Amino acid sequence: MVDKVLFSSESTEWRTPKKLFNQLNEVYDFQLDPCTTKDNPLGTPYFYTKEENGLKQRWGYGNVFVNPPYNKEISKWLEKAIYEIKRGDIENIIFLLPVRTDTCWFHKYIYDIETYDFRNHIEDVCFLKGRLKFTNSKNSAPFPSMIVIFTK
Repeated sequence: MVDKVLFSSESTEWRTPKKLFNQLNEVYDFQLDPCTTKDNPLGTPYFYTKEENGLKQRWGYGNVFVNPPYNKEISKWLEKAIYEIKRGDIENIIFLLPVRTDTCWFHKYIYDIETYDFRNHIEDVCFLKGRLKFTNSKNSAPFPSMIVIFTK
């Protein structure tokens, strides 16, 4: 039986698979997760919960990992990333996002359809093979995922 939450809007929060995070963390040594839960399951040194609202906080320095809620606010998280990168204290911001190449946010913040190239602040995009099994789900996601790397 398919998990009903996967195909509904009951939840917009998809907990990052720890194995994927650990692989990324080995390369980037993340300092902050600005959208996690109080138990901080990924174990970053610094983090913000929903109540602390990472969109309103300064993201600090170093490397940041972001797995935002998969709803209409994805644009706000991407816009915040650009703002924080331009401030100059952050090296990289690595996003885990659903692959939604038909959305306005994808074309506004990640890919420029006029130049057929990624935006200036995008260092790389990695489309993940298969479907992720998020920590808080019984089944694999009904959508593909990508890693998007924002850099100075």
